[in-house]
Parts: sequence; structure tokens; C-alpha cells
Amino acid sequence: MNPVDWIVLILTLLCTIIYGLYKSRTTHTLDGYFLSNRSMPWGLVLLSIMGTQASAITFLSAPGQAYTDGMRFVQYYFGLPVAMVVICIFFVPIFSKLKVYTAYEYLENRFDGKTRTLTSFLFLLSRGLSTGISVFAPSIILSSLLGWNIYWTNIFMGGLLIIYTMSGGAKAVAYTQQLQLAIIFIGMFLAAYMVVNMLPKNVGFLDALHVSGRLGKLNVITTGFTKDGFNWSDQYNIWSGIIGGFFLALSYFGTDQSQVGRYLTARSITQSRIGLLMNGLVKVPMQFLILLIGALVFTFYQFNKAPVFFNQTQVTKIENSLLRDSFYLAQRAFDALSVQKQKAVVAFSEALNSGNKLKEQESTNELLTLQHRSDSLRTKVKSWINSSQVNGDSNDANYIFLRFVVDYLPKGLVGLLIAIIFLASWGSIAAAINSLASCSMVDFHKRFTKKKETSEDQYKLSKRYTLVWGVFCIIVAMFTYNVGNSLIEAVNVLGSLFYGVILGVFLVAFFFKKIKNGSAVFWAALLGEGIVLLVFALAKYQVISLGFLWLNPIGAFTVIGFALLLNQVFKKDMQVAPE
Repeated sequence: MNPVDWIVLILTLLCTIIYGLYKSRTTHTLDGYFLSNRSMPWGLVLLSIMGTQASAITFLSAPGQAYTDGMRFVQYYFGLPVAMVVICIFFVPIFSKLKVYTAYEYLENRFDGKTRTLTSFLFLLSRGLSTGISVFAPSIILSSLLGWNIYWTNIFMGGLLIIYTMSGGAKAVAYTQQLQLAIIFIGMFLAAYMVVNMLPKNVGFLDALHVSGRLGKLNVITTGFTKDGFNWSDQYNIWSGIIGGFFLALSYFGTDQSQVGRYLTARSITQSRIGLLMNGLVKVPMQFLILLIGALVFTFYQFNKAPVFFNQTQVTKIENSLLRDSFYLAQRAFDALSVQKQKAVVAFSEALNSGNKLKEQESTNELLTLQHRSDSLRTKVKSWINSSQVNGDSNDANYIFLRFVVDYLPKGLVGLLIAIIFLASWGSIAAAINSLASCSMVDFHKRFTKKKETSEDQYKLSKRYTLVWGVFCIIVAMFTYNVGNSLIEAVNVLGSLFYGVILGVFLVAFFFKKIKNGSAVFWAALLGEGIVLLVFALAKYQVISLGFLWLNPIGAFTVIGFALLLNQVFKKDMQVAPE
């Protein structure tokens, strides 16, 4: 980056931090530190919910996801609006009425302490691991731009986040996210405008959509059905999105403390509900537009030379290995294909504008053939990078948008977009660490400590728990290489391993009033988690075919089924027990 970009980046980050610290003044109590004294209006609740979910992974990885796999990932969010309605009707009134700090306090009132402890522990495990992945996302940026060692970069980024989170609490998180999202939306709009503006003069926005559409990148709706029937291993289709996505969203927004803690800050039930419902309306279009940027970047590279692999650090590794000659040959072949694609896409655009259907179809067929050959070369290079001779990271989806930004966008805008990824990261990670600290303090420390502590003591301890979880997330970030096709997919896969089971516990609590035995629910949750992990392992090693989104309903229904069965067993045991 040049000096102008560094100035824009540093000023944007400093202004955000100063604004957050200015707004962080609150009472030194758990209510003030974790819930902003329950005083937030729905607008801030909405922005805080969105800011918590829209991490750096969203803006860094989602465009790369669309570049490599098309826009079908948007179907993952199709169940979210319905989930928001269900949460507003059933979840919000209970949490608000009981004045809980965490969602899991309710489970002790409904069942027993061990059920609350287990569910809170599952949340801490899943959220702690996924937040570690989120710490890794901005570290990619600094490591790539400055050539820093990724491990030292994780420590540097994580250290900044710990200081930022410890100093503010929930109020600082909410107000800072307000400013962050405003900057983020402006920056992403400018990025989309620049992608289209840098296309050839005779190629407009609709032409760009036609190109990406013909090459399979606008696959917004996919059914998952093939000639052999429904493909259960298909990760993203309308059915897995509506059904699996509904259960995932229901668990994430209804039982994940990082989100529950956001709408518990609202000044009333109505304010919480409006914030959640507005999130349901805004989230799908927002994610659609972010993925669309990735599809437009793909079109841009049809008119311009693209790298055969987008992660320059891994390219350097292969260039210094025994496979360097093979890589250079592949790079030359890829460049030659790029030249041919540029001619073919110009011919396609001209045929499209002239209405020559025959020429349009011929150009489309040529483009598809060239794209298939390009994809084959990329696959071959990835296999070399992943081989024992190189021992590198073959995933470059997370670097595609970043590489485009650094290589092609004008001075100043590069710094702003890099700042956006930082801001998104800080907002979501700060909220996550705040929620991890709140569960540790409320669900574990307060329950098991025998010391009498003042509000000030609990406030200081909460900050210490924030520090501990920040360090834990940095450690997780150190092991985040090779976690999946993209970071955004890795986070969602990880969440699906736990969210269904956690949701199942709450569904039993809300809708199965006859089940009152905490032991039945406790063991049902353990058995459900075991089955989810078993199914995931079988799918991972291709023993069965199943997309990860289906793990969410499997987990939920398994817990419900086991709870119903075990409740009867425990009832019988109680009936035959001696007096």
C-alpha cells in the first residue's frame, strides 16, 4: 500500500476506537458491562446484531466464495427471516421477562444446574473456536500486505482486540458497530462501483451480469436435485438453506449469547423485536450484494489477467520448491488461456449487444470451454501447493477479493477497504469475546464461587475473563490454516456441529412442558452431540453424503427425541424407586 492508503487506514481505525471509548462510559456493574444497562433503542440493537454477525470473514471471504462457487451461498440465509419471527414470538419475551444476563440462566430455572452448565459449555466451546477463526481473518490482511509472519500477526491483531474489548464492554461494542457498519456499507458500495467502472467502455453492469451468469456464477437458486435424485451432500441449495438455515439461524440468534446479549441490551421487548425483525429483512439482501461483488470481480478477471493462484505467499513457496518449473509452465498456460478468454468475452459482449443469437451461443460455448481448462489448471496448482514438496495452504478463496483490492483499486480506496475488514473484525470479535466473558462470569463463576463479591469486584473479574478469552482466541487462530474451502464456510461448519444440539435443549424447554426432568434433557444433549459429531465424521470421510447445514435439524430433533424417550425412562425409575 502507498502512504495515502496507510493514512486513510490509520485515521479510520483511530476515529472508530476513539468514538468507541468515548461511548464506553457505563456503570461498573454486570448490567452495565454486559448489557449496557438495558437502555439501547432498536436501531442500535439492529446495527449491533448485524455487526456481530458480519465479521471480517463476511467481507473478506464471501466475495471469494462467489468467485469460486457462484452466488448459491446466499441460500444459506433463506431460513433467517422466518427464524427472526419465531424468536420474536417465543424467545424474546421469556429472556426479557426473567431479566437474565445469559440465555442459559433460563435453563436452570426450567430444568437444573447441570443442563445449564452443559449448554453454556457447548456455547463457550463453539463460540471460542469460531472467534479464533475470526481473529485469523484480519491477520491474513496484515500478513499478506506487510509480509509479516502470520503467527506474530495473530498476536498483534488479537492484542489490539483484547485491549479494545476490555476497555469498553457492551455499550462500546454497540456504538462502535454503528459507526463501523456505516463505513463498511460506503466502502463496499464504492468497491462494487469501481469493479463495474473498470470494465471496458462498451461493457456495462448488465453485460457483466450476463458474463458471470453464463459462466455459472449467478446460480442464486439451486434445487439440489440431479438426475439421480436429491444430492444430500450439496452444501448450498434452497432446501438446505430454508430448512437447515432456519434451524441454524434459530439457534444462532435465539440461543447464542453473542447475539442474545445484543438484543438483551434493548430498553424494551418491543425494541428487541423490531431490531430482530429488521435484521431478518436486511440480512439476505446485504449478503446477496456482497456475493454479487465477488461475481463482478470474476467478470472483471475475464477482461483482465488473473493470477493462477491468489495467495502470493504460497506462490513464493512453490517457486522455491522442486515443483517451480511445473508451476511456471502452468502459469504460462493459464496466461495464454486468459488472453483467449479476453477475446472470447469481448466477442460474447458484442454478440449480446447486437442480438446475434448464433454468435452469442458460439461465444458462450467457447467461454465455458476455456473456463473449464482454466479451472483445471488452478486445481492442478492447488494440488501441487498442498503436496509434501511444498507443504502449503491450497485454499486461496480468502485472498481473491483482497488481491483485487490491492492490485487494481485507486489510492485511498485501498486503505478504506482494508479498514473495512478490520472494522468488521473488531465489531464481531469484540461482541463475541464480551459474550464469552459474560457466560464465564454468570454461568460459571457466580454459580460456583463461595466468595462474597461486590459489583465492582464482579466488574473487574469480567474484564479478566475478557482477557482470558481473548488469549484463547489468539491460540485458536494459530491453528486456522486448511480449515475448509473458505473461512466463512469453516465458521458455519463449526457452528453447525453445536448449534443444533443447543437449539434442541431450548426447544424442549419452550415447547415440551411435560418434560421437567433435567437429567433427561442433560443426557439427551450429550447423546445428541455425539450423534452430530458421528454424522459429521461419516460425511467428512464420505461414508455418507450430507451437507453440513443438515446437521442443525439433526441435532435439534435428536435432542428432542432422546429427551422424550429418557423422560419416560426417568419417570419409570422414579415410580419404582423404594420409599
